[in-house]
Amino acid sequence: MRSRYTAFASAEVDYLLYSWHPATRPATLSLNPAQHWTGLDVLATEAGGLLDTEGVVEFRATYTLDGASETLHEVSQFGRHDTRWVYLSGRFGG
Repeated sequence: MRSRYTAFASAEVDYLLYSWHPATRPATLSLNPAQHWTGLDVLATEAGGLLDTEGVVEFRATYTLDGASETLHEVSQFGRHDTRWVYLSGRFGG
């Protein structure tokens, strides 16, 4: 989760696509260059340990866009693919 946040903040589209499960990954990804990520708070985690195959992360990420501060609150599903953790899907809110 933290590495994906860093990739969003650094506009690392290749890493974001690499860290997305092939079954749910979009063909392309465009990031808004006016959006500046400013913080990440992990609120809760479920599973996602060494022997798990799935995990859940609830987080709030803050950003600015056109001079306004905004917050993204998401509950994300992660799974293992080729021995690494990848993003499966997410839903807004908690």
